[in-house]
Amino acid sequence: MAGLAICGLTAYAQGDASKGEAIFKAKCTACHKLDQRVIGPALGPTLQTETDDKWLTKWIQNNQALIAAKDPKALKIYNEFNQSAMTVFGDLSDGDVANVIAYVRTEYKKEQTAAPAAGAATAVQETGPSNLVVFGLIGVVIIAFIVILVLNKVINTLERLVASRPALAPEEVAVEEAGPSKGILLAKALVKNKKFVFFVCLCATIFFASWTWVSLWNTNVHTGYQPVQPIKFPHDLHAGAMQINCQYCHSGAYKSKNATIPSLNICMNCHKTIDRLSTSKTPSTEIAKIYDALGYDPGTQKYDSTKMHPIQWVRVHNLPDLAYFNHSQHVKVQGLKCQTCHGPVETMKEVYQYSPLTMKWCIQCHKRTEINIKGNAYYEKMEQVHELIRKGGKVTEAMMGGIECGKCHY
Repeated sequence: MAGLAICGLTAYAQGDASKGEAIFKAKCTACHKLDQRVIGPALGPTLQTETDDKWLTKWIQNNQALIAAKDPKALKIYNEFNQSAMTVFGDLSDGDVANVIAYVRTEYKKEQTAAPAAGAATAVQETGPSNLVVFGLIGVVIIAFIVILVLNKVINTLERLVASRPALAPEEVAVEEAGPSKGILLAKALVKNKKFVFFVCLCATIFFASWTWVSLWNTNVHTGYQPVQPIKFPHDLHAGAMQINCQYCHSGAYKSKNATIPSLNICMNCHKTIDRLSTSKTPSTEIAKIYDALGYDPGTQKYDSTKMHPIQWVRVHNLPDLAYFNHSQHVKVQGLKCQTCHGPVETMKEVYQYSPLTMKWCIQCHKRTEINIKGNAYYEKMEQVHELIRKGGKVTEAMMGGIECGKCHY
């Protein structure tokens, strides 16, 4: 009977990992991962330490019953996760639970053994020379070959000159007095030439005038400006690959003068559960900066207000104080896309200033942009006001938008 009992326990503890994978992905992935805590604990290390499969089966099938019965393990987990109730899976049989447990333990062991091997392979991997080095070496060889050809030609020319010159007798050789070189004589002649001097002065004047004009015209024009930000926020991932609407983060662009920098609470809508790329086994250092600024501990999922500090973002697009620009007028009233001014942000690894943002650039845009009046409440209202003016009716400043905040507070 003892032997039969042992065999029964062994059969109960075993499960089919392949069947457990389907159940795990269908019912567990919303709250659990194998190697990290999400809403619930990381199941891989948890099931390595917890070996009482009978208790695990009861917990998964009806954890509320264990909590109500004051089970010590159940109460500990319940309190550790801020008394958040886990979903009850009464539809899973004992065999289904055993399959899930088998899958978690098997898959976690595979990941643990594969991680060191992948690290070793990465360390041994070698990379060949870069294209810049290869082309540089080719360029040096070509230049050296050209220099050799030129030097050979010069040597041959000198040898022919020496061979063609008659030899002088020793008594005919006289010591010549050193005089000014031909270069000095040519320079003196050019300085005395008034036409040449006038031409040089004219060219210099044109050059410096052009340089001054270009320098003044480009003063405070920061096209291509890309400051180093405290967090390397990849717009190509969020706005490009993930196709997140710009106004999900920059909500002020639709209703305010300023587009506004999103608060970190908006970031935490996603990054409370996402702390790395899907292809990475380690947490992202940039996402960790968000946690640090909020005093957030991903292990306990709690905030520490004493550790909170603001992110010191560096402004990229900066208009002079004398210029008034309202985002809502362009985005909501005219319906312009953000890319019209900010360029293809969905392809930018880090945002940079795409447009010059000069007065000339704005005026050219206003000249070529066609206004869509139909179905636009703003222009319909302006049309009504102008019709009232033509009829001699009373028109107040409020009807022209004079009590909008941005008219005075800009």
